[in-house]
Amino acid sequence: MFSHYEDQCGETQVNEELVAKLRPKVLSLSGISELFRALGDDSRSKIAYALSQAELCVCDIASLLDITPQVASYHLRILRNLRLVKCRREGKMVYYSLNDDHVRMLIIQAVDHLNE
Repeated sequence: MFSHYEDQCGETQVNEELVAKLRPKVLSLSGISELFRALGDDSRSKIAYALSQAELCVCDIASLLDITPQVASYHLRILRNLRLVKCRREGKMVYYSLNDDHVRMLIIQAVDHLNE
């Protein structure tokens, strides 16, 4: 059996210089949990993966995930508000794609990690 103390240091000894260097960087990450929370939803992570492969309209996404266009739009709005996806209008159609290569790499690396 593992003791709950095994994951703690045996003594308190803080590396003040390292902590002072990292603190501003760590504290500036306040929005990162929102990003992972958005991608933590199964439908939104599937949408993000699909968009890493191709630009899709709302109807394509709804069909792909077997959801209504209204539900697809709801998920896309959340992803768009977090700047993970962008959209463009072509006539009556609205097409979505990932916002940039950083988002694409995040999705691809997550998929690669799962497939290891």
